[in-house]
Amino acid sequence: MGAPPAAHAYDVVIVGSGAAGLTAALSLAERFQVAVLAKGGLSEGSTAWAQGGIAAVLEPGDTFESHIEDTMVAGAGLNDRAAVEFVIENAPASIEKLVRLGVPFNEEGNALHLTREGGHSHRRIVHVDDATGWAVQQALETAARAHPNITLVPDMAAVDLATSRHGERYLGNGHVWGVYALDRRSGKVELYTGRATILATGGAGRTYLYSTAPRGATGDGIAMAWRAGCRVSNMEMMQFHPTCLWNLDVKNFLITEAMRGEGGQLKLPPGVPGAGHRFMPDFDDRAELAPRDVVARAIDHEIKRLGLDYVHLDISHMPPEFVKQHFPTIYAKLLGLGIDITSQPIPVVPAQHYTCGGVIVDLKGRTDLPGLYAAGEVTQSGLHGANRLASNSLLECFVFGEAAAAHIGRHFDEMPAPPPIRPWDESRVTDSDEEVIVQHNWREIRRFMWDYVGIVRTTKRLERAQHRIKTLRREVEDYYGNFRVTADLIELRNLVEVADLIVRSALARKESRGLHYTLDYPAMLPEAKDTVLVP
Repeated sequence: MGAPPAAHAYDVVIVGSGAAGLTAALSLAERFQVAVLAKGGLSEGSTAWAQGGIAAVLEPGDTFESHIEDTMVAGAGLNDRAAVEFVIENAPASIEKLVRLGVPFNEEGNALHLTREGGHSHRRIVHVDDATGWAVQQALETAARAHPNITLVPDMAAVDLATSRHGERYLGNGHVWGVYALDRRSGKVELYTGRATILATGGAGRTYLYSTAPRGATGDGIAMAWRAGCRVSNMEMMQFHPTCLWNLDVKNFLITEAMRGEGGQLKLPPGVPGAGHRFMPDFDDRAELAPRDVVARAIDHEIKRLGLDYVHLDISHMPPEFVKQHFPTIYAKLLGLGIDITSQPIPVVPAQHYTCGGVIVDLKGRTDLPGLYAAGEVTQSGLHGANRLASNSLLECFVFGEAAAAHIGRHFDEMPAPPPIRPWDESRVTDSDEEVIVQHNWREIRRFMWDYVGIVRTTKRLERAQHRIKTLRREVEDYYGNFRVTADLIELRNLVEVADLIVRSALARKESRGLHYTLDYPAMLPEAKDTVLVP
């Protein structure tokens, strides 16, 4: 077998190569040696998939207070106002930094072009056509690759955080010194150590059958932090994007919020009573510009009421050149599927889109464990509350990536150096033919989470899901204890963990608020309280 690999020693280890991780890395690299680990390719995270844009107060007449209020309204009062103020007041500076990095935001005259999305009272979304995330990701990656103090390490699937219990002598509870990660090319688990570790691993969208999230969004950071001893919060608040393309061959293609912001209308498809009827005004005075939870529930209601597979999103009443100019990526993609959006409606369904809960952090990005920080979708920072306002997600990544880096920079000299940490135990490695079972369990989790823990919930459905999770957990623990570690097994282990956290959180909330809607408790309680789970 040979000697175990030595630890890869850095000043700071960052797990995740999207907006939050690369923002933090670029800020830290002026003084420190930084490793950035990506589970797959560097561009395979959620950032590159973001179509819509980034929200910031830039329009004359708009105010921080207005953006704060819009965020609080969308979040159904569950937001932490201090966190909302912190992020929104730092938004313009974040946009300016991206401009300096070379992100080619759309312009109108001598100013940035601003679009409007659901839940916003003003035009405040800066964008790069309808592929903002990809442009941001490429700019951040280019800067990171060029920096001599940043080491980018693709194809490293994080297994667990390296904590005090992994030390050669016990040093007290919970300090985090880095991460164990599977090198997907060699099949070996390697240790990356640092005085500080930042989780920027994204959300848990692939817990669900239908999701706009990338393949790797399996809640890894949330599960690892939970196992290490961090509290998590508001995991029941899973956002379902109202408009994902319904297509038997193409899965997970998002139709951006901005299409409704620019005039797209939701209508009933042909072949049903009221065909062609624009139904959102029946549910909310804001119609298609209502927050995502309202629009997603309305679509879900109509689909179930009429036995539909989908509803229509129609922007064909707008001038063709306007549509092509504003949505070139979507236009080209759908044209290849035989849908000309300048003259035809788009079949859409809701799909899981964003994890509003996660690892609890403060305004400096600190978790409960010394040495461990987190930023972006992996966290529950207080910004989103019970429902994320459109285009606040990338913004959170930039602001909290910077905040975590700034705190590490100020306190690095006070942080103890990593002690000797035991290498990964390879003695239990065995070959097996269990891969097929891992895939079966993955599919089972995603199916029952969609059926029982979706847009509309009941206590009975949640209890059924919980029963299945208990059975699957026993199986996964058996695999994990006796089978060689693979990327699929790591993800399955984390999916079971986050599915359990979602269901436990949903059962604990005895009300309907924001994204959590239960038929057993349809009213909203007078006081908004976070659902906090403690390991």
